[in-house]
Amino acid sequence: METEVTVYGPIRSATGDKTVVLEWAGGTVADALAAFVEAYPRAESQLYDGDAVRASVRVSIDGDRVEFEDRVPEGAALAVVPAVQGGSSE
Repeated sequence: METEVTVYGPIRSATGDKTVVLEWAGGTVADALAAFVEAYPRAESQLYDGDAVRASVRVSIDGDRVEFEDRVPEGAALAVVPAVQGGSSE
């Protein structure tokens, strides 16, 4: 399945473009993220903490925020906003 993925922030340095086409088998948002990292390994540190997707990563399908277990429909467009880092809680 082909899915258009728009990325924001530091993930763009991994893809070289704001929008890329991801070729993957289809499935859930989590599956799409795994396929995205397989295609663009430099994005892994922005999206994952170990084997888990970082809690602050946000994904939307066709403009609507979704959960990682949601299915990605054929022809949908994803937007991926990476984890926000930095700052101080003091």
